[in-house]
Amino acid sequence: MGLLQLLVLAVLASERRVAGAAEVFANFSEGLIEFSVGKFRIFELNRPFPEEAVLHDISNNVTFLIFQIHSQYQNTTVSFSPTLLPNASETGTDSGLVFILRPEQSTCTWYLETSDTEPVQNMAILLSYSERDPIPGGCNLEFDLDIDPNIYLEYNFFETTIKFAPANLGYARGADPASCDAETDQDSRWRLQYDVYQYFLPENDLTEDMMLTHLQRMVTVPQVKANALKVVTLMANDKTSISFSSLPGQGIIYNVIVWDPFLNTSAAYVPVHTYACSFEAGEDSCASLGRVSSKVFFTLFALLGFFICFFGHRFWKTELFFIGFIIMGFFFYILITRLTPIKYDVRLILTAVAGSISGMFLVAAWWRCGILSICMLCVGLVLGFLISSVTFFTPLGNLKIFHDDGVFWVTFSCIAILIPVVFMGCLRILNILTCGVVGSYSVVLAVDSYLSTSLSYITLNVLKRALNKDFRRAFTNVPFQTNDFIILAVWGMLAVSGITLQIRRERGRPFFPPHPYKLWKQERERRVTNILDPSYHIPPLRERLYGRLTQIKELFQKEQPAGERTPLLL
Repeated sequence: MGLLQLLVLAVLASERRVAGAAEVFANFSEGLIEFSVGKFRIFELNRPFPEEAVLHDISNNVTFLIFQIHSQYQNTTVSFSPTLLPNASETGTDSGLVFILRPEQSTCTWYLETSDTEPVQNMAILLSYSERDPIPGGCNLEFDLDIDPNIYLEYNFFETTIKFAPANLGYARGADPASCDAETDQDSRWRLQYDVYQYFLPENDLTEDMMLTHLQRMVTVPQVKANALKVVTLMANDKTSISFSSLPGQGIIYNVIVWDPFLNTSAAYVPVHTYACSFEAGEDSCASLGRVSSKVFFTLFALLGFFICFFGHRFWKTELFFIGFIIMGFFFYILITRLTPIKYDVRLILTAVAGSISGMFLVAAWWRCGILSICMLCVGLVLGFLISSVTFFTPLGNLKIFHDDGVFWVTFSCIAILIPVVFMGCLRILNILTCGVVGSYSVVLAVDSYLSTSLSYITLNVLKRALNKDFRRAFTNVPFQTNDFIILAVWGMLAVSGITLQIRRERGRPFFPPHPYKLWKQERERRVTNILDPSYHIPPLRERLYGRLTQIKELFQKEQPAGERTPLLL
């Protein structure tokens, strides 16, 4: 009998666990959704059918509630009343409201709807806080809601900016809230601190289920601290606006935790997410970010870079063309982007043309002048540029001192110039290192045009800073996930292989090829003085060209009759 009772209890317990888990996805009665504190609900909203939400049995020690609702890219509206009012409703993909509870209040009601023509998949949760916890957005003076716990996000190609309203100190039910600006001592909201957190979704994954699943890790204070990266801490007198580098196609979740150091209590704002692209736009949408022009440009560039990685030092003129292309292409793209409004595809074509002309000019300068030091200065500066970019790609680039453009560009230039100076005594090693490292990185850029990788932002962040003056204030954190580790390993393998192969092959050979113009001049003088040389009897170039043209003209002339056609007399 005891064993039978144990089996019955086990079955009942399992059914209770299944029912509890199903509560997240359970269907609700038409027109009414019942919520529980701290439990996620996933449901659909339809345009013609607004829903009423309700919470029963609120505990007496709860002084305020924060309700939040999330969708991937379709807007949802949450309101205090069935009639939408600007100061009593919030619309967006990540929306929330704060409910300040009255004494003896045990039930709370609010309303949900969407204006989208398609059904909207939503995830919502209700969180409770006590009188000791700070109130997110409690001192709002900028946005529509009286108490606004939302984080407002704007983005463009260069940066993503989040803004939020300052918080206020918590207070008991029925009490008056603390004044926001009357005092600035430790008994006011000026003692509060704000920790800004950033969380990266898996790369190259734009699915709705993945976003909603990971968003659950950015809702409560313990989850945010355990899973996200703390970017910066703001004091109460700091501006409540933070900028980040935009990563189109990469899902990112932001949240802010307000902390009261006097009571050691915290509260979380409503998290906000972005992909820095539009799911509804036809061109440059999240599903089709890679342009055909970019793929063609960087594929050809990678083929040349791959050749330079393994054979650049041997084919010295080809390497000079590659270096000249990079230098002029970078500066020319910045120039036409800042000065002209032409489209991206046209800018890319003009950049390719200007880079090719510059590469040929550098080859011609070497052929005619043969000044090795100038050519190696260009080679060393390209390697120095990449090493300096890698330096600021690390957390060092997020230091506050480098938000000043003067400090940043002076430090960046010093690192770039330092590389050719250090290797001035071993130019061949410098040249082979540049071939291996820069040539293999061109392959990384080509991979990014097909499969997004964070390693492309090594140089793209520098380009963004040169193009946009506001980018200096942006934090340049990027995700580093499985794809990035694989591509980093490929980059390192190509660089090491190319450097090793060229060092072994060039052992015992001259460091650099001789001056081409001097060789040509010596060869011409030798041909003039040596009549036994068969090339001595070769006509000058002008006569040879004239002879070729004469032969071509004869091909188009009508054949003339030859000889007499009168029959012979017998």
